[in-house]
Amino acid sequence: MQRQLVERELTLEGPSRRAPQPGGRRVTVNLAESPLTWLHSRGHLSDVQFDAGERLRADWERAAIAPGVTMRWDVVRVKGSGTDRGLNATERQMAAKARFDGAIAAAGPGLADVLWRVVCAGEGLPEAEKGLGWPARSGKLVLGLALDRVAGFYRVG
Repeated sequence: MQRQLVERELTLEGPSRRAPQPGGRRVTVNLAESPLTWLHSRGHLSDVQFDAGERLRADWERAAIAPGVTMRWDVVRVKGSGTDRGLNATERQMAAKARFDGAIAAAGPGLADVLWRVVCAGEGLPEAEKGLGWPARSGKLVLGLALDRVAGFYRVG
């Protein structure tokens, strides 16, 4: 896939979708990096669907569900730094896992497969459709339905 680099404003939550303000911090983002971003940048997903997918992906990463292949070298946090909200690392991970499981359950058993493959595993729609044995160009519709349900779970929009 070819790179699509654009300048974005860097906020505390990460790169925003807005163009950078004069004098603000800037970051270069590759729009072709994530299948979800690729679909959103071409108008195939609404802002609400994209935000729901990004929240699901963030919870998947926070819950550390992906298999690990090395030791963890995380920085030791000092109490009061960051946005702990009174939770330790294990409790934050468990909360993210509970949110992830709830969002996947809200999507439903028929929609969760394509949702996980595209949003969490980073597969493109053609690969996900092929892996699931679906007809070509059917995944976009199903992914949109799944993201609508996840948006309802996260109360996005």
